[in-house]
Amino acid sequence: MDLPTLWFCIITLFWLGYLFLEGFDFGVGMLLPVLGRDDTERRVMINTIGPVWDGNEVWLIVAVGATFAAFPAWYAGLFSAAYLPVLVLLLALIGRGVAFEYRGKVDSPRWRAAWDRVIVLGSWLPPLAVGLILATTVFGLPLDADGDRVGSVWEAVRWETVLGGVAVAAFSLVHGAAFLALKTEGQLRHRARSFAARFVPVALLPLFTLLLLVQWDEGVTWTLLPVLLVPVAGLVAVWRLLVGREGQAFAALGVVIAAAVVALFGALYPSVLPSTLDAANSLTVDSASSSPYTLTVMSWVGLFGAPAVLIYQGWTYWVFRKRIGTHHIPKAPAHR
Repeated sequence: MDLPTLWFCIITLFWLGYLFLEGFDFGVGMLLPVLGRDDTERRVMINTIGPVWDGNEVWLIVAVGATFAAFPAWYAGLFSAAYLPVLVLLLALIGRGVAFEYRGKVDSPRWRAAWDRVIVLGSWLPPLAVGLILATTVFGLPLDADGDRVGSVWEAVRWETVLGGVAVAAFSLVHGAAFLALKTEGQLRHRARSFAARFVPVALLPLFTLLLLVQWDEGVTWTLLPVLLVPVAGLVAVWRLLVGREGQAFAALGVVIAAAVVALFGALYPSVLPSTLDAANSLTVDSASSSPYTLTVMSWVGLFGAPAVLIYQGWTYWVFRKRIGTHHIPKAPAHR
C-alpha cells in the first residue's frame, strides 16, 4: 500500500472515530428536553458525557487537519464549497461548549433553560453539517480542469447532501439514546432504552437510503456487503435493547456507523472529490496528495503520537465507565 492510499485509510478511520464517539455525544444533547423530565435528570444526562465530550471533538480536528496536510487539494476543493456549513458547525460547537460550562453557574431555572436550548441547538446542527460535508465529498462538486469549484457557495447544498446531514443526525439521536441507556440508572435508563428500541429502525432509514444511493451511483461489488450490514446490525441493536442488553446494542450501533463509513469511503476510492462536470476533473488519491516526504513525516509522527492519544482517551472512558443516576446529583444546584 502506497502512502497516499494509507493516509486515505487513516482519514477514513478518523471520520469513523468522530462519528462514533461524537455521535452519541450529540445524541445526548439532542435528547435533553425529550428524556430529561426535570433539571436533575438533565444534569445526569450532561454528566454522562461531561468527562469525554471535548476529547471526542479532537477526532474532528485531526480528521480535517490530516486532510489538509495529506491531501491539500481535497481540502481546498471540498471546503471552498462547504465553508458555510463549516461555519455553522464551528459556531454550534463553540456555543455548545460554552453552554456546558455556564449552565450551572447561576442558580436560576430560566438561566439553565436558556443554556439547555443552546446545548440542544448545538447538538443538532453539527451532525447535520458533518453529514452534508461527507455526502458532498462522496457525491462530488462541479470542478474544472484545475480542480477549482465552479458555481456558487451553495453547490454543496443539494438534496442528496441534505440527506447525508439527516442521516448522520438521525443516527446520532438513537446512538445517544442507547448510550444513555448504557450509562444511567432508574427511570431515565428505561425511557432511553424504550426510545432507542422504538426509533432505531426509523432513524437508520435515511442512512440506509443514502448508502443505497451511493452504492447505485459509485459502489463496487465489495461495498455492497457493508451496505447490507447496516440494517442487520440495526435489527440486532433493537433486539438487544428489548432484552435489556444496552452494551451490546450500543456496540451494534457502532457496527452500523463503521459499516456506513467503510461503504461511503470504499465507494469513493480512488477519488477523494469527484467532479460532477467531467470525471476527468475529479481529484484522486494520487492527484490530490502531498509530496512523499510530507506523507512520510506525517506517518512517523502518527506512529508515535496516535497510540498515546488512544491510550489516554481509552483510560478516560474506563475511569468514568460506571452508571450514574439522580441520587448521584447533589440537592443544591452545582455545575454539572
